[in-house]
Amino acid sequence: MSVKIADLAEKLGLTSAELKKKMKESGFDIKPQTRVIDEETAGLFESGFGKNAEAKTEKKAGKKIEKEAEKIEKKVEAEPVAEIVEEKEPEKVEEVYEEIIDEQLDREIIKAQRKMTAGKDIRSKKPEKPVYQQPVAAPQIVDGSIEIPDVISVKEFAEKTGLPVAKVIGELMRNGILANINQQLDFETAQIIADDLKILLKRKRTSASAADIMEGNLSSLLKEDNSSDMKVRPPIVVVMGHVDHGKTKLLDKIRSTKVVEGEAGGITQKIGAYQVEHKGRKITFLDTPGHEAFTAMRARGAKVTDIAILVVASDEGIKPQTIEALNHAKEAEVPIIVALNKIDKPEANPEMVKGQLSEYGLIPEEWGGKTIMVPVSAITGQGVDTILEMVLLVADMENLRANANREAVGTVIESHLDKSFGPVASIVVNTGTLKIGDNVVIGSVFGKVKAMKDWSGKNIVSAGPSMPASIAGLSKTPQSGDILHTLPDEKTARERAMQVENLLKSKSMASGLGNIISQIKSGALKTLKIVLKADTKGSLEALKESLGKIHNDEVALKIIHGAIGNITESDVVMAGASQGIVIGFNTIVSSHVARVAEIHGVEIATYNIIYKLIEDIQGILTGMLEPEIIETVLGQAQVLQVFFNKKQTTIAGCKVIKDVVKNKAKLRVIRDGKVIGAGEIQSLKKVSEAVNELGEGQECGIKYFGEVILQVDDILEAYVTERRKKELKLT
Repeated sequence: MSVKIADLAEKLGLTSAELKKKMKESGFDIKPQTRVIDEETAGLFESGFGKNAEAKTEKKAGKKIEKEAEKIEKKVEAEPVAEIVEEKEPEKVEEVYEEIIDEQLDREIIKAQRKMTAGKDIRSKKPEKPVYQQPVAAPQIVDGSIEIPDVISVKEFAEKTGLPVAKVIGELMRNGILANINQQLDFETAQIIADDLKILLKRKRTSASAADIMEGNLSSLLKEDNSSDMKVRPPIVVVMGHVDHGKTKLLDKIRSTKVVEGEAGGITQKIGAYQVEHKGRKITFLDTPGHEAFTAMRARGAKVTDIAILVVASDEGIKPQTIEALNHAKEAEVPIIVALNKIDKPEANPEMVKGQLSEYGLIPEEWGGKTIMVPVSAITGQGVDTILEMVLLVADMENLRANANREAVGTVIESHLDKSFGPVASIVVNTGTLKIGDNVVIGSVFGKVKAMKDWSGKNIVSAGPSMPASIAGLSKTPQSGDILHTLPDEKTARERAMQVENLLKSKSMASGLGNIISQIKSGALKTLKIVLKADTKGSLEALKESLGKIHNDEVALKIIHGAIGNITESDVVMAGASQGIVIGFNTIVSSHVARVAEIHGVEIATYNIIYKLIEDIQGILTGMLEPEIIETVLGQAQVLQVFFNKKQTTIAGCKVIKDVVKNKAKLRVIRDGKVIGAGEIQSLKKVSEAVNELGEGQECGIKYFGEVILQVDDILEAYVTERRKKELKLT
């Protein structure tokens, strides 16, 4: 049988803390968290606590217990307990807290017992079953530290750290926090306790919200990584440029000569990305159809690429798609390396191309600029090693790092429906490690990774940072640019996907004009971005010059891309990615492009008169400006007598001493020449008649509402405010 400490203490006329202290002094192995002891130990102490326990003690506990019992007996016989008055050393703080904790827990136990026995016939109570001490849980250690969520109960904290609940509560009390076993602790409070107890804590990463997943908020998903966990990762590179300038041939040359050792010739499927190795370091290339896919990913919030290689043919120079690709990369704030291709041709003129690119802000290093330009030949392989070295150099300068020891976050490059595997997504892992069996959510798509292959078609069990892979086991095919996030279980992944789907239904993802204006007003956006298309070069330059004259300190206008020709699907996608609008001058919008704009929520406006276009842009920007608050002082009244004061309301007799005072006007209270507060006129009366306005020299009653307690001779200055729209003008 077991005996409760509380019951034995009550029987002996002691508190639980006093009993434990005396038992410890007597040589018994009693710990602060002990709540139950065996019957034999209880009997030993109880007999030793009395005056005639020597014989029993000798038989049951041996010499050590006998000596301790004799000490206790002598103390008891020497002087009655009630008369003992002796000076003691100040008790240790820990002992005081232990006593407080014990008494608090005793009260909790008695309270719980009373609830359990309320309304029951305790006379027919069956014999109690033995009560066993619950073993203290072993600490749950992850990477040398104990991982806890943002909020945790005292009980859960004790379980995770392997500490007794009483010790945790004691540490909290030492820090001035009174808590019970169910008290919720935030991470910062738990950190203080852990520091005192020499325990290393780690904040458990929270799952991505449905809004973050829906908006592709990659930066939000990555921001919680500790710098100590971050390791160097391979750069992710996209190759862009004008059609027929050799993008595909350059990629093929790199792939055929620099594939990761052991994987050459093993390409059995196309997943939109692959890895090469140069000087022992890996580089991931996105093998996508030009900048369209790059922009589509960026339109969904993903910045999956670290470096852009802009391919320009040395014999042809820049073309419209070159400029478009250049603007895409600039808008995405991705470092650009220029590959001057076809250098093996006799008609190649790299200096001409450098001159053309410098007009668009890409000035080569040898000309004093910051843009790396490398002559290459996709046919002979000339310059391939150099451009890879430059990629690694830029990667080092960008300090590309990721945490492989966390849940995976990745970006979808492309997806398709496979006859054998169903929906398959090609992804690049941004951070963490994706493993077979992981539960994932990708936008409104959920699933469990049942199969995974690398870029060469080999089956793999995991994919780390910057590694491309194709995964199967999804509910449907996701979109390019969607963000993949792993979750703890299938149920959570399914629920999160449903939440995203509901958000998509209730909230338009459009970046239409109204939404853009509201975002600028709220401070989320600071610039109106425009994709500008015109029929001729002269019109385009004239529009750029006119729009460049519109400015204001609060909002800015930026032409992110300007070109000649009709509005294309690519223009719409670019505007959508940048949360901008498309403006055309003497251009045509096809029904297909209009439909794409509707899907992306992009505003398209076309004009054939320049001044009308300028007026509309001014109107849009004016609507974005915060209105000016114009204040007009009406007049002043002097307080002659105060009739009533209650809380924030005062009724005062006044005289208008300057100009006029109007009902409902705002007031400034001036005393001894200083403004001491503000308020407003709730009602204005002349004798008993309510009036709207009174002029100089007239007496009136003012019902004032404000925080100031009015006094005789206070001056009430009346004024009104007006919100006035700001105007933009051309400079």
